[in-house]
Amino acid sequence: MTRDVGVRASSVLNASRRVRELNLLADAGEVDLLVIGGGVTGAGVALDAASRGLSVVLAEAHDLAFGTSRWSSKLVHGGLRYLASGDIAVARESAVERHLLMTRIAPHLIRPLPQLLPFVDGVSTKQRVIGSTGFLLGDGLRRVAGTPAAVLPRPRRASAGEAVAMFPALSRRGLRGGMVATDGQLIDDARLVTAIARTAAAHGATILTRMRVTESDGNGATLVDELGGGTLRLRVRSVVNAAGVWAGQIDPDIRLRPSRGTHIVLDAAALGNPSAALTVPHPGSISRFVFALPAQLGRVIVGLTDVDAPGSIPDVPSPTEDEIDFLLTTLSLALERPLNRDDVRGSFAGLRPLVESGSGDSTADISRRHRVEVSSNGVIGILGGKLTTYRAMARDAVDLACRHGGLKAPACRTDSLALVGAPGSSVPFAYPDAGAPTEDPSRSLVARFGDEASAVLAAGGTRGAERVAEGIDVIRAEVEFAVRAEGALDADDVLDRRTRIGLVPEERAAAADAVAELVAETLADLD
Repeated sequence: MTRDVGVRASSVLNASRRVRELNLLADAGEVDLLVIGGGVTGAGVALDAASRGLSVVLAEAHDLAFGTSRWSSKLVHGGLRYLASGDIAVARESAVERHLLMTRIAPHLIRPLPQLLPFVDGVSTKQRVIGSTGFLLGDGLRRVAGTPAAVLPRPRRASAGEAVAMFPALSRRGLRGGMVATDGQLIDDARLVTAIARTAAAHGATILTRMRVTESDGNGATLVDELGGGTLRLRVRSVVNAAGVWAGQIDPDIRLRPSRGTHIVLDAAALGNPSAALTVPHPGSISRFVFALPAQLGRVIVGLTDVDAPGSIPDVPSPTEDEIDFLLTTLSLALERPLNRDDVRGSFAGLRPLVESGSGDSTADISRRHRVEVSSNGVIGILGGKLTTYRAMARDAVDLACRHGGLKAPACRTDSLALVGAPGSSVPFAYPDAGAPTEDPSRSLVARFGDEASAVLAAGGTRGAERVAEGIDVIRAEVEFAVRAEGALDADDVLDRRTRIGLVPEERAAAADAVAELVAETLADLD
């Protein structure tokens, strides 16, 4: 008998629901909207449209958050960088969307993260002054967006002792404290995508992973089941191409200039289990920084590069050796002990779907403003943008889809629509510390699942609280829940996207057999 997962049934994504919805789709007539791509933007489009009462199908060739959406810095930031470059509209939009995410939409998945600009020998006086001024300007964006200081505290000066307490590995050479500002940090970017997709499903959207789209135009597309279920020609009234860096493979009119952003993964314990992010300016720069961000599972994620990535688009991009060395060298400028390759536990890279401007500018200077337009084949393309502004991008895409396809629907309502697991109010969520592993699984579960945490644990049965491997802060119940309710179809989905164990190869190897066995047992129980 299939075990009840204890959450709203309409939000549950799993193999059984996929089969049922494919069968229903084969007999369906015309669908209002087809969304191509299961990243944060595609999931956002599906939720926006479904919440307006439109019939929606989302088709993703791989898994939810398979592409760029899982390779971010996991920040929901207020747009300070764009203000510095003069892109005021993008800066303001970022601050507003951060406010909505942290206070209404997903307060359970985002915590306020202090960011420390250290005043050490490796940071020049000019960098200190400009950086501190930037923090103050960023607080102005917070006020414009209406975010209370109780959610994002105001910038402040930190003493040397406070700076070391926040980031114990900080250099003591010339240390004169630092400046502290606060931004939003996701527990995980892939988890946000899953929550959006499940919320879309709860509003009636059909979410199909392992479903490749071919021969698409404004009137329909052919869906190819990558799991061997054959093909289906779907008639639709509007199509949105949200395939990110792969968008040009669907629409030949699209010209993208991908840029690669690389991160490395360090052991938080080796850095003293920091409670704040460290912000280190690039050598000689007053506008570019490397961030060391404390993250779940006892890790610190360090990034970010921004370099041209011409050529074919790989399924999984790879960092270059030069990028890894650059991150280690730059971060080490502010550390007591310089880092080396032995400190790197993992690395990852993502490709940004930047719109080709033809200007020849560095990819770091290309605007992150999104663009929504109708292609010559009638497909609506959504390009550019960034994770923080996914909801605004989705809103604009659905608005255009309605106009272009003659769809009658009410206005967007996702600015007040909470995702699954949210506490359902605008009161700031009590986010537990996710930086260091804990023996109490409930703390980590609340950080990752919000109000669904107790249901996740209960659905795991008598062995649900057992860890999948020694020293890894992921329990068996999370694996079962990933398969029963979050659309995971194999062990890779769980290791690499639902739990993020896979960001550290050594930990992935340690957990792989146990996760694969549990996934197989859970899938069999669903049959």
